[in-house]
Amino acid sequence: MTEVAPAQPATHPTLFGHPRGLTFLFLTEMWERFSYYGMRALLVLYMVKYLFLPEHAQNVIGYAQLKAGFEFLFGPLGVQPLASQVYGFYTGLVYLTPVFGGMLADRVFGQRRMVIAGALLMALGHFMMAFESLMLFALLVLILGNGAFKPNISTQVGSLYPPGDPRRDRAFSIFYVGVNLGAFFAPLVCGTLGSVYGWHYGFGAAGIGMLVGLGIYLYAAPMLPEEARAKRANASSPLTGSERRSVVALAILFLPVTLFWATYEQQGNTIALWASDHTDRMIDLGFWRGEIPAEWFQSFNPFMIFAFTPFIVALWAWQAARGREPSSITKMAFGCFGVAAANLILVAAALSSSGRNASWLWLVPYFAVITIGELYLSPTSLSLVSKIAPARLLSMLMGVWLATSFIGNFVSGWLGSFWTAMDKPVFFLMIAGVAGAAGAVILALSRPLRDATVER
Repeated sequence: MTEVAPAQPATHPTLFGHPRGLTFLFLTEMWERFSYYGMRALLVLYMVKYLFLPEHAQNVIGYAQLKAGFEFLFGPLGVQPLASQVYGFYTGLVYLTPVFGGMLADRVFGQRRMVIAGALLMALGHFMMAFESLMLFALLVLILGNGAFKPNISTQVGSLYPPGDPRRDRAFSIFYVGVNLGAFFAPLVCGTLGSVYGWHYGFGAAGIGMLVGLGIYLYAAPMLPEEARAKRANASSPLTGSERRSVVALAILFLPVTLFWATYEQQGNTIALWASDHTDRMIDLGFWRGEIPAEWFQSFNPFMIFAFTPFIVALWAWQAARGREPSSITKMAFGCFGVAAANLILVAAALSSSGRNASWLWLVPYFAVITIGELYLSPTSLSLVSKIAPARLLSMLMGVWLATSFIGNFVSGWLGSFWTAMDKPVFFLMIAGVAGAAGAVILALSRPLRDATVER
């Protein structure tokens, strides 16, 4: 049986004792996320307030067919419910295509070529968004590009470290800060350009950001791990008992994590509409009084990610020193409960407004709590996959894991389509209930999954 060639760990640590390649993967992912979240900050508002209005929708190639297809599935749709469904399908498919991108990397092209191809496609897609008529084709190109890029950049982080290296968990936390550093600046830059100068300037800035990320990745190529592609003969050989248990464990966790993303991803959908239409965004600083742009609230979560990460990592280290650090499975359950608690805060906000717009200050604790929930689930789960997935299936299984967001975003779009019809306290209570149920399922499964998720 042909063995999988192990990736060669990078040397010369320069970032908090980590390989040099981590710095450049951090920066590459930062700019890729800048492009993704910059476009996402604009997408729903762009469709609801401009593109899907009758005077503009007729200019979009394929719009009539798309609307007819959604209405065949879901019944008559107004502008907002249709935009929510498009948002859900787009963000969902963005996380389905990584399954195929991971398979192509494992079997054919390797991780580096797939990352480069994905970056080029995403840059092209963002630039296509600047043309109203090409909007649907642009989304398709972005979906394909993300599928090639996303699983193969994440697996290279794990490949920087030899098996059993305790730095890997911290590496994914550092990498996740890069994700959210890009996501923080994206709404401020792209959202401001879109709202002040025109939607197309915001989309164009997202494309430029993706090209910057590609340039950094190409520069860093000598510092990245060698390809760890499985040979065809080895890839087709039967899984060992340990490998099968690891794959089954990831499959069992798939459903509740999917529900986590279905509720978490309301941030770019109904939370954007809540901030825009149901929130008093006026602020008086004495020397300046004005209204906070709705798009800026999309920066709260990523800002809190890199603000809170050092404290969360320090907390886990403190707990580990006393033998009380939660298991990876328990951390993931806590993440779901965080999303539930955040939505309960908005239930209180909606009830307190009594027909008026709620204060924007309610969004501060909402984003703080949902951010803590994300930190407990998202980087923990990526690290878990990189540790327990069979090496010959690593990119593919990373893609499968990212596909939790595929179904999750479809469900997110479907849940968001009730926004117009439901009272806002009831809507937020529904989202909290779904997230809480996901956390309860993970906790219930923690004991049977314990042996299968022993980290190598």
